[in-house]
Order: sequence, then structure tokens, then C-alpha cells
Amino acid sequence: MPETPFLQTPSQTVGPFFGYALPYEDGPAVAPPWHPSAVRFHGSVLDGAGQSVPDAVIEIWGADAAGGIIAERGSFARDGHAVTGFGRAAVDRDGHYSFTTIKPGATRTDAAPYLLVTVFARGLMHHLFTRAYFDDEPDRNDRDRLLGDLDPARRSTLIAQADGEASYRFDIRLQGDGETVFLDFDAETDG
Repeated sequence: MPETPFLQTPSQTVGPFFGYALPYEDGPAVAPPWHPSAVRFHGSVLDGAGQSVPDAVIEIWGADAAGGIIAERGSFARDGHAVTGFGRAAVDRDGHYSFTTIKPGATRTDAAPYLLVTVFARGLMHHLFTRAYFDDEPDRNDRDRLLGDLDPARRSTLIAQADGEASYRFDIRLQGDGETVFLDFDAETDG
């Protein structure tokens, strides 16, 4: 009998119960609000028609202010003092999310500071990955390899806009006009 290769089980949509199953107490508090470097990172999740997605969950990961990996424990049990680098927030009924975090430093000299962002939402077979860069880093953004490889018309979908003192807005459009650039970490690269 010929040997049959094992194939990956196909994905299935899950939910819409993200707002019930994944968020946890203080999940959006990557940094305590009183921290001297605390910033608000917030936005809305929108579908292809520009309508709010009311049951998405957003995760963020970020470096410390010097661009180093944060090794503080406590991502799931906040102590009210540490900056943990990881957060998870459910959107509200209007599709809005909000985190208290710090603005990360650049992880390399040829890179701009960014937050890694993951989106979980109904209808997605797999969660989506993207990055949020900052509009007040124009020189570094111009030198960043990933941003430089993008079509200039789509580059703005990865730029969080300062919308107040210590506040950045990053809207995520899942498809359609102005769709956020999403990253495929399984893609082959040329080296």
C-alpha cells in the first residue's frame, strides 16, 4: 500500500467569541498609565465597507525605549509597575481598541521603531500580522527596509498618527480601499 503523506488540517473560522474568550484583566496595560514614557496606542478595526468590527481582539508586542527585548515577567498578571512589552485588548462595540504602552526604540540602526500588531476577528481563517510605525519618525521611517519595499500608496497604512500628547491612532482596515498591509511570515525570501 503506498504511503500517503500527512497534510495540514484545513483552518476553520472561529468565533465570534473573541471578546469573551481571549481578553484578560489589565491586558491593555502594557505599561502603567503613570509611567513617565507611557503613550496611548489606539484605533479602530474596520471591515471592507468601512464598518466597525465589534468583536475583534488586538495584540501588540514592542521593544523597550532603547530597542531591546523586554524580559519582564507579568504579561498575564500585571503588577502595576513593570512594562511587559505584550498586551491584548478586545475592541468595544464601535470596533475601538486602546492600549497604554511605551513608544519602542528601533531594534536595529537601519530600522524605524514599530509595534508588532496581531488581529483576531470573525471570518479570518488565520490571525493577521502587521506593524505600526510612528509618524513622528520620518527620517527613520524613510530608512526602514520594510517600509521602503512597500508601494508608497500603501505605506501610510502602517503609520500610526500622533493625535494628541503621548497618543497615537492606528486604524486597521481588514480589506478593501485602504486595506492595511499585512505580513506573511511564511513567505519565502531571497535571503
